[in-house]
Amino acid sequence: MGIIEALIMGLVQGLTEFLPVSSSGHLVIAKQLLGGVKQPGILFEIMLHFGTLLAVLVYFRKEIASILCSLLPSSGIEEGKRKSERGFALAVVIGTLPTVAIALLFKDIFEELFNSVKTVSFMLIITGAILYFSDRVKKSGRETVRLRDALLIGTIQGLAIIPGISRSGSTIATGLFGGLKAETAATYSFLLSIPAILGAVILHAGDLTGFDNGNILPYTVGVLAATTSGFLSIKVLMKIVAGRKLRFFAFYCWTVGIGSLIIGL
Repeated sequence: MGIIEALIMGLVQGLTEFLPVSSSGHLVIAKQLLGGVKQPGILFEIMLHFGTLLAVLVYFRKEIASILCSLLPSSGIEEGKRKSERGFALAVVIGTLPTVAIALLFKDIFEELFNSVKTVSFMLIITGAILYFSDRVKKSGRETVRLRDALLIGTIQGLAIIPGISRSGSTIATGLFGGLKAETAATYSFLLSIPAILGAVILHAGDLTGFDNGNILPYTVGVLAATTSGFLSIKVLMKIVAGRKLRFFAFYCWTVGIGSLIIGL
């Protein structure tokens, strides 16, 4: 694999992983458009996922550190703050449960959908509708993620395995529809992605084959590109969510979805 190819793939992975446009949906469409293009291999795919995971960990390092400190018996954190952070951590754990259950139960069914561009097109149109109407929810909201919020958002994250459904877009929108404050919904969505991405890496780790030392530099470039672009895309999306401008991504999803149907992919 060449350095330029690795750089481009890393940039695309970081941008589409977190922006609400469905990275998996774009991958399906791209494979149809670029039929016959050699795939990068499972190892490189896992490394790119690691890069995007690193982006989340770096961007939300303060929030993660605060949550971890709240779990310690003597961390000097004010009791109210400790209770709030522990509640958030519990919400992430609870939200992960339906995601894991759906992924394990319906993995084979979802994988079949990666062969259907028509399905992806319709799912992108649905994603656009979700994003568009999420902007119409009142701006005030709760900062506490309740049990039912966690279960519902975790379920939606599991269903977002379907190509064409944006994980970040659908989970953030679900939080907004459920009455969460915009920043809280976005932060929870991204922290909930940490175990999901880790799970994806572990799930595919068994498919690894030999490592070619000649690919060390390209792979490193790809990971750094995915981390950097992922960090920037998170930063951009957090501002967009706070400003309630997800509808702009709705128009993009509609354009790609309808366009794919029209040209008969």
